[in-house]
Amino acid sequence: MIEISARREILLDVNGEGCRATVRGSDTLLDVLRQELGLTGAKPGCENGDCGACTVLVDDWPAKSCLMLVGDALGHRVETVEGLHDARIQRAFLEAFAFQCGYCTSGFLMVAEGLARNRPDAGEEEQVEWLRSNICRCTGYAEILDAVRDTLAGRVEGTVADALRRSREESLSR
Repeated sequence: MIEISARREILLDVNGEGCRATVRGSDTLLDVLRQELGLTGAKPGCENGDCGACTVLVDDWPAKSCLMLVGDALGHRVETVEGLHDARIQRAFLEAFAFQCGYCTSGFLMVAEGLARNRPDAGEEEQVEWLRSNICRCTGYAEILDAVRDTLAGRVEGTVADALRRSREESLSR
């Protein structure tokens, strides 16, 4: 860990780009992403690590950005939901209707993407365990788990635009 005492400019690797930010040692990664870099996909929820709305990937592993000091991210690859760019998990969430209000969605997407990258052969018990790190107050989690299952099983095809189009067509036909 690097010590940052006063405000200091640092260079972070975020979504594959070098991003400069002026920070204090006490700044969390969540605050820097949102306030300094304008990346608002990671959400402040509980701000004590319980809800998972702030989840990002650090070197491909899920991390609660509200608990991580920005100095601890130096020298690591940080990926936010803005960096996913048409990932299969995003399409799966759309196709499975795995969100309602959307506040927790970015955190779930990042946990699920981390699972897909690190444990693509995970069974249902492990999938459920990974998803336990996040809270959704709107859904019953079934659709979220369906999206994860479909992604890991390779049943997700097309683009996010395709999934949106199918979703609109299905809702109009109901």
